[in-house]
Parts: sequence; structure tokens; C-alpha cells
Amino acid sequence: MNHWIIAPVVLPAVLAPLIVLFMRHDLVLQRVFSLAGTIALCGVSGVLLVSASTNPPEAYFLGNWPAPFGIVLVLDRLAAVMVALTAFLALMVQLYAIGTGWDRRGQHFHALYQFQLMGICGAFLTGDAFNLFVFFEVLLIASYGLMIHGGGRARLRSGVQYVAYNLMGSTVFLFALATIYSVAGTLNLADLAERVAAMPEAETAILRVAGVLLLIVFAIKGALVPFQFWLPGTYAAAPGPVAALFAVMTKVGAYAVIRVFNLIFPPETPATGGFFAELLLPAALVTLAIGAMGVLGAASIGRLVAFGAIASMGTLFTAVAGFTPASTSAALFYLLHSTLATAALFLVADLVLARRGSEDLTQRQPPVAQEGLIAALFFVGAIALAGMPPLSGFLGKLLILDALRGPGMALIWGTVLVTSLLMIVGFARAGSLLFWKSHETLAEPEPHRPDTLAFVAVGGLVAGLVALTVAAGPVSAALGSIADELAERTPYIASNRLTEPAR
Repeated sequence: MNHWIIAPVVLPAVLAPLIVLFMRHDLVLQRVFSLAGTIALCGVSGVLLVSASTNPPEAYFLGNWPAPFGIVLVLDRLAAVMVALTAFLALMVQLYAIGTGWDRRGQHFHALYQFQLMGICGAFLTGDAFNLFVFFEVLLIASYGLMIHGGGRARLRSGVQYVAYNLMGSTVFLFALATIYSVAGTLNLADLAERVAAMPEAETAILRVAGVLLLIVFAIKGALVPFQFWLPGTYAAAPGPVAALFAVMTKVGAYAVIRVFNLIFPPETPATGGFFAELLLPAALVTLAIGAMGVLGAASIGRLVAFGAIASMGTLFTAVAGFTPASTSAALFYLLHSTLATAALFLVADLVLARRGSEDLTQRQPPVAQEGLIAALFFVGAIALAGMPPLSGFLGKLLILDALRGPGMALIWGTVLVTSLLMIVGFARAGSLLFWKSHETLAEPEPHRPDTLAFVAVGGLVAGLVALTVAAGPVSAALGSIADELAERTPYIASNRLTEPAR
């Protein structure tokens, strides 16, 4: 077995308690070890990405117990891409938190940060539905601690709402797992794929109920209508770097839909057919519309970016709902793009807030320090998230529209195009209020420290967007092969066969 597969989970899991036990009174040590751990995670994720791109899916059997009895982690190209994306984003966000001093505004930031990375990487690598639930809970606990980092009544109130929604999702998740186990007798994803495919349609009514429950859980995680209410307040109130890291956390919900419903409930399965696609597509289009209208009417910069995140999730789920290799490939390309674009905009919003002192877009303020650079970064992030050329958002939406030709094409294309226009207008309005109207006050900007490391972090995310745009051809081809692998399912299922005897 390739023991590197478990490293993205073990590395932060070991580092976090060490930081709490031995470095809690020394911020410099926390920064050094936590940053070193995140850099090491980037290195490990790169190794795994290379390994997954040249080898078939590979399973890691903890304790050498065979599936479905033991805990299994599975490395395929999709999991490797998601872990690599998480590691890169985590490094940029951590540099920003250190550069702006966000990590000194509360206790245990770096320990919670590492636990968060453990949960995210574990969710991407697990090959077992119950352990997906376990990693979701790790995410919930760590993200709540990060959410209220720095204190404040608004942050605490939004944190309570966030926890309440996610606890509801956890409860539904347990009901779904219990229902699936009662029908199939297993929670291993590969084992489930085989058993569900072999079930006669007349005996799968309960299984369809369990599938709907799972879709509700993943919709809560991914802020899909009608479960998107927690996101605007939570992300707007969260510390800037935390909200930026949450940009990949909402993608865990979309990843779970791609993984579970392509593997266990694909459209060709007699038990379910296209039932889940019919549920997912309308919700995704409504989510996209609500997000775009929220961007157009946002009164604060935090909620502006938060509604942009909702719109991006609506676009992503629209592509996912196609459940074809072409639509899945387009969804993965847009997932990479929207994660980087949303995170970059949250960091830019934090830079603006730190200099203005108010996130109210309607309140006239003097120009901010380093206004030219911040305005340029905001412009790049805005056109990326809105899907304007020449950046990868435009290419991602073109791929999605091309993949969703056929029945319902007019509604899908119309919704995507109209909402893109609304987002362009909304971001243009916000940019003019922040960086143009401010000069009408005739006041000089207040001095502010340069925050060089923070600008490096935002620049790194923007560079990622540019690189994704320049390399769109080979990246799209690689993601197409991932989508084909997901549709075939056989390599993933075969990876769960333990070839050596369990000890």
C-alpha cells in the first residue's frame, strides 16, 4: 500500500494537538510549525497528484482490514486534485492570516486551522460513507472555532446559526446512513455501488428515500436552495481568511454529490434512473438566480462576496446535475476556478474593510491606502467570479453551457447568461462605490501598513486563476479523463479489493 495516501489526514491531525499542547503561548512557534505543516501538505499533495495521474485508483486499508469491514481511503485523480487545491488555497490563506495578524486576534487559530485541513482532506479521500460523516463533523467543529475567531456579537450570532444548520444536516446524514445500511448492509462506497446496481427496481423505494436524504445533506453543505440561508450571514461575519478557506469547504458538498451520485446512483441505475438529476437541476438554477440577485442588491462588501459564492455554487451544481462525463468535466473546471476566485475576493474584501473601517457600500468613505492595487485585485476577482472574459470563469461557463445542450437548454442557458449579467452589474456598482465615489469626499487616505505578505497571498490566488486560464486546454483534457473515470466506475470499485490477506 502507498502510505502517502494517509499523509494529508495524519499530518494536520498530529500537528494540531502538538500546537495546542506545546506552543499555545508562543505565536511565533505556532506560525513556524503550522506554516511548515501546510507547505509539507502542498508537497505531499503534489506527490499524490503525480501518482494518481499515472496509476489507477489505489486504496489504503487502515489496519490492513479489507473493505467493507475496515476504514478505507481511496486515492484517485479526483481526490488528488481536490487535496492539491485545498493545500494550495490553505497556504495562500495562511500567509494572509499571518501577514495581516488575523491569527493573533484569538486563541488556537493555527491548531483549528490544521484540524480544518484534516477534515477537508479526509472528506476528499475517504472511501466510506460513514467516515465521510466523521470528517464532516471534524469540519463542523473546527470551522465553528474559526468562525468565531476574534469574537464579536455578530460573529457569534452567525456562528450559532451556522452550527444549527449543520447539526441539522448531521442528523439527517445519520438517518440516511442508517437507512442505506438497513437496505444494502454496507457503507463502503465501492461495495454500495455494486450492491445498488444489482438491486431490482421494485425493492429500492427505501433506497431512493436514503438518496434524497443524502442529497439534502450535501445541499446543506453546498448552500443549495432551499438550504442556502446560513451562508450569507456566516461568510460575511467570518474573519476574512476564514471565509476564504470556507470557499473550498462548500465545495465538499459538491464533491460529495459528484462522488456518491456518480458512483452509487448514476442515471443508468435501474433503482433511481434520472430521479436525482431532476431534483438537483431546478434547485441549482434557483440558487444561481438568488445568488446573482443578492450580488446586485448587496449593501455590504461581505455580503456581496457571500452572494457571489452562492451564485458560483448554483452554477457548479447546474453542471453537476447533468451527470454526464462532459458536464462533470465542466463542473470540475468551474470548481477549481470558483474556489480560487471566491477566496481571492474574500481576502480583497478584508483588505478593504481593514482600511475603511466599515463594510457598508452605501456609506461614503475617503480613499483607502494602496487603493490602486486593491482596486485592481478587486477588478480581477470580480470579472473572474462573474464569468467575464478573458479569465477562467468565462471558459468554465462556456464549458458548462456546451455540456448541457439538449432538453431544457433554453432555460439553463438563459439563467446562466442573465445571472452573469446581473453579477457584472452588481460588482461594477460595488467597485464604483468603493473606489470611485470615494474620491468625491476630497479626503486623503489614512495611512496603513503595507501588508506585503497579504498582497502576496492574494496575488498567489490571482496567479492561480491566470494559470488556469492559460492552461485551460490541458487542464480541461485532464479533467475530462477524470470524468470518464468517474463514469466508468470499475477502476474505483476494483481498487477496494484487498490483494493481500488481512492481519
